Amino acid sequence: MTNYFIHESAYVDEGAEIGEETKIWHFSHVCGQAKIGRNCSFGQNVFVANNVIIGDYCKVQNNVSLYEGVILEDYVFCGPSMVFTNIKTPRCEYPRNTSDHYQKTLVKRGASIGANATIVCGVTLYECAFVAAGAVVIKDVPAYAMVAGVPAQIIGWMSAYGDVLEFDEYGYAIDSIGAKYQHVSDNEVIKVS
Repeated sequence: MTNYFIHESAYVDEGAEIGEETKIWHFSHVCGQAKIGRNCSFGQNVFVANNVIIGDYCKVQNNVSLYEGVILEDYVFCGPSMVFTNIKTPRCEYPRNTSDHYQKTLVKRGASIGANATIVCGVTLYECAFVAAGAVVIKDVPAYAMVAGVPAQIIGWMSAYGDVLEFDEYGYAIDSIGAKYQHVSDNEVIKVS
């Protein structure tokens, strides 16, 4: 008996590891060497390639493809139709389609990626980073940074809880649940309590 749900229209290849209470919905495909944690949710038409690693409590919305090289830590949100790439310079005539060619993309705990955003391979989205809908990320995103645009640029800072942070004259902000953050530099915010 399994402790997860797979919709009858989804395909999960033999060998895939799926954690307890995870739900895989309509028309999704999980390859045999994928590893998925507990309590995850995969919407309609999600593809999870071989060697993808997904932590616990992740939510992957409709029409997202997680290609080889993508690692999601715990509590990552992937909005509808957002895109991961895994090759920087694709060519049809000169294929680059083996594990040796794929670049790693790491999405750290608590990060959120908005609908239709593109994450170009080889970057890290640090803890609780927030990528706006439609953004194109071509470089690392610091912890708690909010990025938007093409290419994505820092437009502000967000707490782990999801509040936009407003810093006082001393560089501190407190979110609505009492967590305190410090604005250390133009590219760094840390949680202090």
